[in-house]
Amino acid sequence: MKFINLYLLTIVAFLMFSCNQQKKEKLIIFHAGSLSVPLKQIAEEFMKENPDVEIEMEAAGSRNSARKISDLKKPCDIMASADYKVIEDILMPNYTNWYINFVSNEMTITYTKKSRYSGEINENNWFEILQKEDVAYGRSDPNADPCGYRTELCMQLAEKYYNKPGLAKAVLDKDSRFIRPKETDLLGLLESNSIDYIFIYRSVAEQHNLEYLILPDSINLKLPELNDYYSKTSTQISGKTPNETVIQKGEAMVYGLTIINNAPNKALAIKFLEYLLDQNKGMKIMERNGQPSIIPSESPFYENIPNELKKFSKKK
Repeated sequence: MKFINLYLLTIVAFLMFSCNQQKKEKLIIFHAGSLSVPLKQIAEEFMKENPDVEIEMEAAGSRNSARKISDLKKPCDIMASADYKVIEDILMPNYTNWYINFVSNEMTITYTKKSRYSGEINENNWFEILQKEDVAYGRSDPNADPCGYRTELCMQLAEKYYNKPGLAKAVLDKDSRFIRPKETDLLGLLESNSIDYIFIYRSVAEQHNLEYLILPDSINLKLPELNDYYSKTSTQISGKTPNETVIQKGEAMVYGLTIINNAPNKALAIKFLEYLLDQNKGMKIMERNGQPSIIPSESPFYENIPNELKKFSKKK
């Protein structure tokens, strides 16, 4: 009899757990790999306040994330991109008609203490070290990930800054076997000493307690006031369709996010973004992870932003 009662109690507990799980609202977020750490922390805090919510997050290169929506038609509530232009170029106007720019970043050369020449690398010789035969470096795919095309733009800026004709091509033609779909895919290669250096965002280096070299502002794509200078560089990347290409010009790093038109749970998406964009909540976590807030930011699509989120933006 005791065994039967225990069995019945177990069944009841399981059914109650299953019912509770079924009651949870689901939120789907596609996001840049460089947002993985802060978004995970923000989602955990949000779910503490909203225990009836389950958040499903999928990291990829921002351009690949956008194509999951536009090409593969995968259900998604929120898209958070390492470059707001990915939203403009791939998702507008068919999948969304607005975005909010929310954080910034900068490019670095990241390494470990075991990296070859780690004790010697500095602002004046890093490009020479990357070209050494016994050194391997990694970067992400420019057609999949903004960090990839930003690496190419940085190298063009470095060629100008150091007055080294042919430098960009020399560095970018080397170690192409270590190109990966997104910048965070390179971390395992770096930490296992398969490569010595990677081009990656400063925030990611800090989040993973890695060594990094701060590049001059004329190279690192950090400052909006240098946009006229950055824009003198450009690279060609894939467009909305496989047969289309677009020109990507240099520009200071600005991350953008939006809610997809056919979001499965639009109301919950708005509620989550209200939390994420709050300076005392989500943005505090972002800044703690090395991604400075730019809220409130100007938007050319201010009128299309949901009313609840307009306070985080302003008319351009």
